[in-house]
Amino acid sequence: MESVTSAIEQPETSAARRPAAVPRLIATDLDGTLLRDDKTVSERTVAALAAAEAAGIEVFFVTGRPARWMDVVSDHVHGHGLAICANGAAVVDLRDGARFVDVRPLERADALAVVHAVRAAAPGSSFAVERTTGIHYEPEYPPFFLDPDALVAPAEKLLAEDSGYTEPILKLLASHPGLGPDEFLTIARTAAGDHGSFTRSSPTALLEISGLGVSKASTLAQCCAERGISPEEVVAFGDMPNDLEMLGWAGTAYAMANAHPDVLAVTAHHTAANTEDGVAAVIEQILEARSAGGPR
Repeated sequence: MESVTSAIEQPETSAARRPAAVPRLIATDLDGTLLRDDKTVSERTVAALAAAEAAGIEVFFVTGRPARWMDVVSDHVHGHGLAICANGAAVVDLRDGARFVDVRPLERADALAVVHAVRAAAPGSSFAVERTTGIHYEPEYPPFFLDPDALVAPAEKLLAEDSGYTEPILKLLASHPGLGPDEFLTIARTAAGDHGSFTRSSPTALLEISGLGVSKASTLAQCCAERGISPEEVVAFGDMPNDLEMLGWAGTAYAMANAHPDVLAVTAHHTAANTEDGVAAVIEQILEARSAGGPR
């Protein structure tokens, strides 16, 4: 792991930006966006991604997934091989075994404060802790993806200084059995928004909590700044609330036809659903316009 950095402020957005005629970077979410519902990447999409990079346009996968779940796209990396994972908490090199290049952690004290505040505001909440080395969860946490190496214990024990785990915390996950997803998000943000960045990407009441200021947008902005790429030169795709900041930051943003209503409402451009290769369709249009004599 190369570096661990602290959270930075969310990047500014501007409705008045004029997107570049030819983008330099494509930033795409995975689940519900690039991936089909069976978690595969279509041949059309694979071809479109390869064509974009062959034309000199970088492609960044920007996802809520942890690095260990990036096998769904690792075979389709053509150029740089970097991906933004865990909603901005980690930058990983997919060409080097998903090696961590940068980490923006949730501090242990803040994670504990979130647990206590959310438990009090929404009794029945259960938690999981996602570290760079894997996930650990409470006994009541729903068995979304069981990990045989996970430690199962109360969150307070998982986050204790003497827990034996010193690896950076990428995010805290909170689940509730009875609340609606958006209702739970509002309650949790109100109760503990001073200790982390709250979002969601699941159709269930499952929240993802990162360090303050950490989001897909802020880490993408950092990666672009390092490459001299402006927001106007970025085209972004997404479908869920955890994509909102990224879509607002990018010069050109597309919501999938299957996107959450909040995403559809604030995004000027819409494309076909993930099941109909909506990302590939836009990339093909970009490349067609470029080959037809657009600015280079």
